[in-house]
Amino acid sequence: MPNPTVIDIPHNLGREEARRRMAKGVGKLASHIPGGAATVTHSWPSTDRLALTVATMGVEVPCTVDAEEERLRVTLELPGMLRLMAGPIAAIVKSQGERLMLSDGTAKASRLQS
Repeated sequence: MPNPTVIDIPHNLGREEARRRMAKGVGKLASHIPGGAATVTHSWPSTDRLALTVATMGVEVPCTVDAEEERLRVTLELPGMLRLMAGPIAAIVKSQGERLMLSDGTAKASRLQS
């Protein structure tokens, strides 16, 4: 079995808000994948784990995203030749994940009110 590619995306949102943003953004994920012909299927096997399969150009990439208190942990199972591109793929995933975690200003206001 190949070694998974693990990407940590730090945040200061707390687990619940990170999970909310993941749920809000998962429907837009396919539009962020280069090539424009990707499909994304997803499920929530547990409260804090999002399981995804990204399919494009005949290749499927299973992955999980675990919401933790101070980070998202993304685990990609890159098949075959995509393993050679693990570094650039990880950089794109991290960049997009950081944008997702920063994309909603309402969390800061609601946390300050708590």
